[in-house]
Amino acid sequence: MNPNDTKDSENFQLEGKHSVLEALRSDQTIERLFVLKGANDGQIQTILREAKKHHTMVDFVDRERLDHLSQTVHHQGVIAKLSAFKYAELSDMFDNSEKSGEPPFLFLLDGIEDPHNLGAIIRTAHQAGAHGVIIPKRRAVGLTATAVAASAGAVNHIPVARVANLSDTIKELKKKGLWIVCADMDGTTMYDLNLEGPIGVVVGSEGSGVSRLVKENCDLIASIPMKGQIDSLNASVAAGILGYEIVRQRYRR
Repeated sequence: MNPNDTKDSENFQLEGKHSVLEALRSDQTIERLFVLKGANDGQIQTILREAKKHHTMVDFVDRERLDHLSQTVHHQGVIAKLSAFKYAELSDMFDNSEKSGEPPFLFLLDGIEDPHNLGAIIRTAHQAGAHGVIIPKRRAVGLTATAVAASAGAVNHIPVARVANLSDTIKELKKKGLWIVCADMDGTTMYDLNLEGPIGVVVGSEGSGVSRLVKENCDLIASIPMKGQIDSLNASVAAGILGYEIVRQRYRR
C-alpha cells in the first residue's frame, strides 16, 4: 500500500468509542477529535490518553454540535475526523497470508450496497482469519463512517482493497493459485465441496446476488442449505456461514 497514493482514498469520519479507540491504537491519522463536554467515563478517558500520545487535536463540544456532525446517529459522545482511508493492495493480503503461514483466504464482495452489511462482513472476515477483503469501485458502497462503525474496529486489522473490475481481479487471483467459490442458491451444497487450500469467497449483493460475469469466472458455486419459506439470506449472514465452513474445513485438516 503506497501511503503517497490518495487516488483510492475516501474522506470519512469515525463515530463511537470502540471504533475511535481502535483507530488511535492502530496509528491511523486522525486530524481532529470531537468529544462531548463533561464525558469522563473510562473509555473516553482511554481515548483522550491515546489522543494525547499521538498529538491529536481534541475539541470538547456540546451534544448539539456532535449530533449535527454525526452521520450515524450513534456517536456515543466521540467523533474522529480522518484525513483519508488508504485502501490496501492485493499484495498486502498475500503478505498477510505468508506471515500467518496459511494459504490465502480472501473475501470478494460483488455489489454490496448496504454499509452495515459491508462492515459486518469485514468484521466476520477478520474474526475468521481471512487475509483480506476486496470490493469493487463501482455500484458498491465504500468504507463510509457507517461501514467502519459496523466493522467494530475490524477495518483497522484487515486489508480492504478496492478494484476497478472484480472479474479481472478473480482471473488474477486464479493465476496465483486461488480457487474461487461464490455463494449462490443454485450451487452445490457447501458441505459437499472441498474448500481447503488457497481460496477466495465471493458474496453477492443484497438484491440480485452474484452477477453473471463474476459467477462465470468462479471455480465453484456453493449453496447454503435453507429450510425456510424465503429464498435468500442477508449478505453478511451468508458470508459468515460460508466463511466459517471454510474455517471448519481448515481446522479439520
